[in-house]
Amino acid sequence: MVSTTMRETELVIKKPALPMATEVKKLEHKSLVSTIYVGKSKDARISGDKIQVNDKIIDVSDIPSFIYSERAVRKEEEVKFMTTSIKADKEANVGTILDIKEQLRDINALKVSFSTTRGTNLRSNY
Repeated sequence: MVSTTMRETELVIKKPALPMATEVKKLEHKSLVSTIYVGKSKDARISGDKIQVNDKIIDVSDIPSFIYSERAVRKEEEVKFMTTSIKADKEANVGTILDIKEQLRDINALKVSFSTTRGTNLRSNY
């Protein structure tokens, strides 16, 4: 009998409050998804957005090494199906998200998804 345990990441940052979206789709093959968290530090004295991968805070310039390490543990034929999921707080700075996307683009990690919650916060003015 074979048993698999999925490792959950312990958040070092505050849990991101995800933005809402009406057109959402669940990711397939979650084992091929690498997650980057963006949010505020749990320490109120530290300001600005923090980027977390696995269980550690990293700088935006460390994203390529994270993706390369994720690719290294996969089979070569699976690498082309890998997706990078960005779970960013809805209050996160757009500049931080753009910096992450630029780092991903530089290493040809072009399959990117943004995690959201289902719903809408649009209010009718009628």
